[in-house]
Amino acid sequence: MQVIDAQVHIWGSGQPSGDHRQVSAFTAAELIAEMQAAGVDGAVLHPPSWDAGSNEMAVAAAEAHPDRFCILGWFPLDDPAQRHRVDTWLQRPGMRGLRWSLTRPGQERWHEDGTMDWLWPAAEAAGTPVATMAWRFLPRFREIAERHPHLRLIIDHLGLVRSAKGEAAFATLPDLLPLAKLPNVAIKATGAPGYSQETYPFRDIHDGLHRIYDAFGPDRFFWGTDITRMPCSWRQCITLFTEELPWLSGHALDRVMGQGVCDWLGWRRVSPTG
Repeated sequence: MQVIDAQVHIWGSGQPSGDHRQVSAFTAAELIAEMQAAGVDGAVLHPPSWDAGSNEMAVAAAEAHPDRFCILGWFPLDDPAQRHRVDTWLQRPGMRGLRWSLTRPGQERWHEDGTMDWLWPAAEAAGTPVATMAWRFLPRFREIAERHPHLRLIIDHLGLVRSAKGEAAFATLPDLLPLAKLPNVAIKATGAPGYSQETYPFRDIHDGLHRIYDAFGPDRFFWGTDITRMPCSWRQCITLFTEELPWLSGHALDRVMGQGVCDWLGWRRVSPTG
């Protein structure tokens, strides 16, 4: 079974947001060392918006390690001069799509103030997947997905309430679970331990994970960590899914732990020599 983390960050400058490690840089070499120690074969890099040079850093990492990394990158959505980049985005080394967290100051209303309206049809036409933290606007997100059925969309961090814990984090499920009926919507099961009020194996989130998995199925439910802000080890993030969830096993587990996200993004992992 290949283990592919659906969301990790590397950066070289800036002030990390939220609960991320408060360090000035976290490099690809440091990330690879941690991956090797934990048994992680590959990862989807999410260049963080706190570092203006993070896309280039991710591209360099993917060029050097095409077997380990692909990328969901970003550019300033509120700059109209940047819009043309969607058309050729997937031509950049390692790029498999786009991602915005919509958590930085000023971004919280982009989904409803018109800033993102042009993006959805442009990304659909270009065949470029888009990921975002949609928990605040799931009904609106459903409208977007229905209007653009050929656009592959990914909901970050299980679609749960940001910064909430335990049962309160799952307050979005009435709006989230119906989205699974739309075949162009997938979900990243990233950051799960961070929603728990308990220690490993985080039993207070097991039922919620099961409900989301049952809705989306193994082909559209992607394991991952966002490791630089997790309250536990990378190995525990893995074994939470591989050892502690009795309803997840066999071929379905293989899909969740890596093959599903590779297929969704069209990432063919190859060695540096091809």
